[in-house]
Amino acid sequence: MDTLQNMRVFVRVVEAKSFTAAAQQMNTTTAYASRAVSDLEAHLRTRLLNRTTRRIALTEAGERYLLRCEQILAYVDQAEAEAADAHARPAGRLRIHATTSFGQYYVVPAVTRYQERYPAVSVDLTLSQHVPDLLDEGYDVTLQVSANELPDSGLVSQRLGDSYSVLCASPAYLEKRGTPRSVSDLAGHTCLRIVTSIFPGDHWRFDGPDGIETIELPAPTFQVNVSDALAVALREGMGIGALLTPSALPALRNGTLVRVLPDHKMQKMTIYAMYASRQYLDAKIRTWVEFLREHISKALAADEAALQTFGVR
Repeated sequence: MDTLQNMRVFVRVVEAKSFTAAAQQMNTTTAYASRAVSDLEAHLRTRLLNRTTRRIALTEAGERYLLRCEQILAYVDQAEAEAADAHARPAGRLRIHATTSFGQYYVVPAVTRYQERYPAVSVDLTLSQHVPDLLDEGYDVTLQVSANELPDSGLVSQRLGDSYSVLCASPAYLEKRGTPRSVSDLAGHTCLRIVTSIFPGDHWRFDGPDGIETIELPAPTFQVNVSDALAVALREGMGIGALLTPSALPALRNGTLVRVLPDHKMQKMTIYAMYASRQYLDAKIRTWVEFLREHISKALAADEAALQTFGVR
């Protein structure tokens, strides 16, 4: 028995004061309307309506039940309207995860502009190096940076763009140790490592004028798992290291770091937005991913153009 539907029929019959009139309003048959009310009474073991050939009247139990049905159906209608509205209008809490450096430099500015466009959305942003379980940890969208194809996770992924790492060192380090002019020159330098799930810790891969070149790194004197921390070590003159573009640019602009081998690109990394399902996608998730595809691609292109202006001093 469909109790909720039978409640709707019962309320309509009472409002119309007739099984026939209620059936016409609901585009069904009088027999169906009569059976729905009878099924309710059998289920409740209580008479709700007194019937004659000419009229119907609520019993005392029917009056009480009618009030509850109206309340319940109002809550159901409200819940359905809110759920449908979530598909149509961005509103509510949006939980986002992003890797630390990428999130700090790209996602936070994107959130600012997104909320200017959709002020009814509140954002809860978590920055960390690990890859979360989207469903278990309750995130709506995670932004991941990967050097390879994404593993099959069952999630929907949208490619947002590509980024590269660049080699950097402080002017003081290069003055003391000399400036590398080729990939092979790096063998005589102190190479600092960044070790993450997306960046290999034991070698550097370059794409330059002579094609693809790879250098194996010696045992590290220093390694770290966050790009911003490596930037500090490089500014302190500890060695040469590979920085993500957003971590490198501020120091390149103020002169505390210098780009090394500027005609070489390091390992390409692709940025993805990942979420649970395309079906009945909540409006805040849909609009956030659409906004990211526009905003991130422009930000990455601007940073790539900015890098071209920094050569070895």
